[in-house]
Amino acid sequence: MQKIHFISIGGAVMHNLAIALHIKGYNVSGTDDEIRDPAKSRLEKYGLMPEKIGWDTEKITKKLDAVILGMHARKDNPELLKAQELGVKIYSFPEFLYEQSKEKTRIVIGGSHGKTTTTAMILHVLKECNIACDYMVGAQLAGFEVMVKLTNDAEYIVLEGDEYLTSPIDLRPKFHVYKPDIALINGIAWDHINVFPTFEIYVEQFKIFADEITPNGCLIYYSEDDEVSRIAKSARPDITKIPYNLPEFAIKNGVTTIVFDEKTYPLQVFGKHNLQNICGAWEICKRIGVSDEQFFTAIQSFSGASKRLELVAKSDDMVIYKDFAHAPSKLKATVSAVKEQFPNRTLVACMELHTFSSLTQEFLTEYKDSFGTADEAIVYFNPHTIAHKKLPELTIETVKKAFAREDILVFNDSEKLQRHLLGKSWKNANLLLMTSGNFDGLNEVEFATSVIVSR
Repeated sequence: MQKIHFISIGGAVMHNLAIALHIKGYNVSGTDDEIRDPAKSRLEKYGLMPEKIGWDTEKITKKLDAVILGMHARKDNPELLKAQELGVKIYSFPEFLYEQSKEKTRIVIGGSHGKTTTTAMILHVLKECNIACDYMVGAQLAGFEVMVKLTNDAEYIVLEGDEYLTSPIDLRPKFHVYKPDIALINGIAWDHINVFPTFEIYVEQFKIFADEITPNGCLIYYSEDDEVSRIAKSARPDITKIPYNLPEFAIKNGVTTIVFDEKTYPLQVFGKHNLQNICGAWEICKRIGVSDEQFFTAIQSFSGASKRLELVAKSDDMVIYKDFAHAPSKLKATVSAVKEQFPNRTLVACMELHTFSSLTQEFLTEYKDSFGTADEAIVYFNPHTIAHKKLPELTIETVKKAFAREDILVFNDSEKLQRHLLGKSWKNANLLLMTSGNFDGLNEVEFATSVIVSR
């Protein structure tokens, strides 16, 4: 039985990988300086919760087969330093996933946005078609116990290919590690300015990703993205290149329906970006042997990934959604999706500036016109978050100027924001909450209920 220790076991993927290895029969231990729910409850469920919070160098011995290092740890982490001193094998989680999948067909989903949803769509269809696969996905999915699954028998592994850094001691993007047999790129929009200070450097990471495709592998790509198309065009000649775009579809009474081969397939998800994701997932599934009819029958019951246009609450003439949207292109796509789905309702779109990039003044101008068709645009930022990230202060006026929308409302006090929303008339209106954070601890379900009750 292999003994594996996790440095920073409380991370979203890290705790899921720990559980996956525990289920596979490994002897798993781990530490962290902070573990919150849902990681805490899930680690407790499997008997993997550390006895105490904090780093513990006594856990690092030569009896370990490997250490898996999380991005949350620092280069001077005492456990990491001891593991290096003892010569214990150290992996990042992408490196470990690669080691576990060398004999499998690796399917890697890359792109600035939509990675999680596209990966989730593939997993949903394969499950519906009873096709076994291993996987790693960046959100909790309905019907799936864990976000990581590793077995000895599955022929395929589906991996969400994040472009952020691999570990504190390995500054490659994660998706450079996986060496896909089948790769997908669904779009490129500048992100992670703290790591990729120019758009050109950011795009280069996707070129490298395409270069890492195995000999005679396959690249599936969204053809309407100019940068992605250029990467596909310049990719090696041995790589099979498969473009995709949008399917034929219709929207009626708040339901989006795909039309294929003279049949209609009503969906639970909506928005052009999700239709693009569906087409990308479709092309992947075809490579695995899923028929068109099997795919479209299965995708009808896909209800979305966690926090991706997730329904929070609704009444007869109002719907409240939350979404992980935080980058300019994703913000615009999500706003457009909700407005197109409910064209006759007022749309109030509220987003939180929360990531390093979004709170950086040099990047803020990328948000110009990103609220698109929203009838009311609201931005929130927390000054404490800016201080925690050690960034220069932002003013409300700076944010207003960056978004370049005269009627935009900007708040830096979450209580004032909530009072504003609760005081509005919500007759025939929808609310869209967008953030990679939580609006300073806002309980979306309780707040949404309060909004609907206050109408």
